[in-house]
Amino acid sequence: MTALLLIPLLLPFVMPPLARRTLDRLTPGTALWALTAAALVLAGACVAVLGTLVLTGLLKLPAFAELGELVHPLRTPTGYLVLPAAAIATGLLTIGAWTLARSALRQTRAFRTARTEADRRPAAGDLCVVDSPEPDAYALPGRPHRIVVTTAMLRSLGPDEREALFAHERAHNQGGHHYFLAAAELAAHCHPALRPARATIRLAVERAADEAAAAAMGDRRILARAIARAALAGQAARSTRPDFAPPATAGPVPQRVAALLTAPAGHSRRSVGWVALLLAACTALSATAATTGAIAFHHDVEVAQGEEPR
Repeated sequence: MTALLLIPLLLPFVMPPLARRTLDRLTPGTALWALTAAALVLAGACVAVLGTLVLTGLLKLPAFAELGELVHPLRTPTGYLVLPAAAIATGLLTIGAWTLARSALRQTRAFRTARTEADRRPAAGDLCVVDSPEPDAYALPGRPHRIVVTTAMLRSLGPDEREALFAHERAHNQGGHHYFLAAAELAAHCHPALRPARATIRLAVERAADEAAAAAMGDRRILARAIARAALAGQAARSTRPDFAPPATAGPVPQRVAALLTAPAGHSRRSVGWVALLLAACTALSATAATTGAIAFHHDVEVAQGEEPR
């Protein structure tokens, strides 16, 4: 069982390069869904495996074995291997839970501050203008959705560019992109190898909003110019918005602008199929290994409790 449990701990290291290739091969919207689902499954499998290791180590201790009503020793490899692995798993789960809690608290405070500021301002439809010398614009989730833009950002753009920027932010709210960003943040705290994948998911969010806004505007060049000018204006600006409230200038802007100035390229079904198949295979293998390991652990516990024949 020990070798099986290693699979969900190792497969996340394949995710970062595979995520970049997926975003290059699939449409941004499809890639966003695929990458987010894969990151969540890989993260969940990793947490399940670490939890299984912790429980295995605990049941090797006499006090917990008695608490678990074990009448036979739990069938595991030597304690010289299980107990250190359980200790490491406990440490990793504790660190992940601590960093996730800190991030959640910080993001909640930032969201409340941004939401309170937006609710105090008069809104024209979903648009909320904040008087600030810092150029900034972002999509704020909640009820109702808001597009928050500062007066400094409005002064940095022409009329057509403003409309393009608003279309981009509306695409974020309409697509529920804050959920994808929150999921990527959660996965990143479950395994360190998923942190680069979080950046790729953030880029996929921006690319998806770019494509939706370009379709709504009917002019990819105006949107590309708006994003470039907004990025130049806001490159030194400070913002207290939460990370799941995506700004128009997030991600590698030159890459996004280049994608907008190039007509969407068609990919061969073969290349797309291989990328999708490889991503699905890694995700399924990780989930299967974690599930099989958990079932095997449950069976071993039942044997140790005398409920199953040895």
